[in-house]
Amino acid sequence: MKKEIKTVAKPQKPEFYPVILAGGRGTRFWPLSRKCMAKQLLPLNSQKSMIQETVERLLAAAPAKNFWVVTNGDLRAPIMRQLKTLNRKQLLAEPVGRNTAPAIGLAAFILLHHDPDAILGLFPSDHVIANEKQFHKDLAKGIAIAAAGENIVVMGIQPTRIETGYGYIETGAKARNGALRVRRFTEKPDTERAAEFVAAGNYYWNSGMFLWAASTLAAALHEYLPKTAKILEQIAASYGTKKFEATFKRLYPQCEDISVDYALLEPRSAKGEEASNLFCIPADFGWNDLGSWAAHYEHRLTQGHKVNAVESQGVFTLDAQGNYLYAPGKFIAAVGVHNLVVVDTGDALLITTRERAQDVGKIVKYLDEKKLKKLV
Repeated sequence: MKKEIKTVAKPQKPEFYPVILAGGRGTRFWPLSRKCMAKQLLPLNSQKSMIQETVERLLAAAPAKNFWVVTNGDLRAPIMRQLKTLNRKQLLAEPVGRNTAPAIGLAAFILLHHDPDAILGLFPSDHVIANEKQFHKDLAKGIAIAAAGENIVVMGIQPTRIETGYGYIETGAKARNGALRVRRFTEKPDTERAAEFVAAGNYYWNSGMFLWAASTLAAALHEYLPKTAKILEQIAASYGTKKFEATFKRLYPQCEDISVDYALLEPRSAKGEEASNLFCIPADFGWNDLGSWAAHYEHRLTQGHKVNAVESQGVFTLDAQGNYLYAPGKFIAAVGVHNLVVVDTGDALLITTRERAQDVGKIVKYLDEKKLKKLV
């Protein structure tokens, strides 16, 4: 009589769920970026929009059914039109903006009901990745580390210049998992400190891309944002019922308005390198967050433009260098001008310098205050 051979099923890898944050207005890209057609919905890098590129890039790591998008009411409909593979239930429209900690936290608590072993990835919807093959390698490495324990992984970008518009990650020793341990996070330093960070060699830009188990994130929220965690749990418990939208609208405004960095990462890093379980993967995949018209100008130069980046029906330049000129359907003539940003959208005209491009968001603040709704 033959003995029955018992087979032991191999444990399945935990499922990966990309969570894409797409609620920002992109005010520094005014007048092209508007309330109902924000930066992430614009084709700034190719013929596809930024959010379409983000989703397509991540489809190599997870099926479409695993994607979640967190946005706002103004952008819900246009995002659904652009992301036809997503189910409406996979898109969460915040009733009010509460920054990144409550946004990713809500997704974590909802997923815990659905898949207790879920691994989450937090991704901005408006970044450029040039080397997608390397991105996928780094992502796979980060997912494995996040799944191996109560670990939080951040993608760090090697600084290429002194930059005050980004957060910085100070790293320490190399861990056994191949990543670098994180010592601390510093948000947007002044020029002097940023120069020190770049010179030190062990600081990386914070890309805003994080990886962790849903349970790890939920536990961190309970530890550092207990009030908000309880609110998010209540909202998540109503997901999938007729009461969800009303509960979301009623309770979400009570959440603290705070970023993941300030709420969770900075206090956790205070535990020390060994105890914090914070890890940084130094990434080199051609990252650009296109944070302003000046950054967009620099990116366009890498795409084949020479001394001026021009988007128009035709152009004539004479002694004109370092300009970003946008006027589709019009002929542009630029004579004797340098380092300008000119953006014409028909109902609005922006004229600034590349040096002052970070201040464009102040225009939107002014328009909001004056209630000039047609221009925002």
